[in-house]
Amino acid sequence: MKRTIMLLLLLASGMAAVAAEPGPAGTYRLTGEQDAASGLRLRPDGHFQYFLIVGALDEQAEGRWSVADGVVTLTTEPTPVPPAFTRDPSGKTSSAALTVRVHWPEGHGVAGTDLRIGFDEGPPLVDYTQEDGWSLPPDQKRTPRWIELKVPMHDFTSPPFPIDLAAGNALAFTLTPNDLGIFDFQGVRIEAAEGALIVERNGARLRYQAVRE
Repeated sequence: MKRTIMLLLLLASGMAAVAAEPGPAGTYRLTGEQDAASGLRLRPDGHFQYFLIVGALDEQAEGRWSVADGVVTLTTEPTPVPPAFTRDPSGKTSSAALTVRVHWPEGHGVAGTDLRIGFDEGPPLVDYTQEDGWSLPPDQKRTPRWIELKVPMHDFTSPPFPIDLAAGNALAFTLTPNDLGIFDFQGVRIEAAEGALIVERNGARLRYQAVRE
């Protein structure tokens, strides 16, 4: 519901105002990207609203904007608090040499958390969790030494957590979302073009076209 309201707000507001507003102020819509819906509204009062929906990814932001020498700067306000992985007390299990479970603060398991496990030798193992967790394959005989966790959809990676099998081989982590889904525009370059904004993200140049009647 929240993302639907944001989408309707951005695409419905200011439809006729682009030509009349000064500078880059106006409403813009992402073009040229399949299976993605995104809008960016630069209000004349110096505030902006943004949303992006692609697959299961749902992003939004709001804050202040300014422009200088053809470059638009967006400042998300308040500054988003990134998500956090917290290590819970380890347990012991005989079901596998190592198990990992990631859950939300209320206890529900988190599926699709990427994990990267380093060993005493050889390359790391890369996999992902199911809602009920993850188990080290029985044919993996190396000794795990550390683990990193990642929310791939939002490109957030934890620091490495050491693994001590003697202390416990059933690892558990709490994922606290905080402001997960609110995008921080710090460091994102946006160029004001003729009737468009060019947003540079992850090596791509995304074109947001001005919405007109």
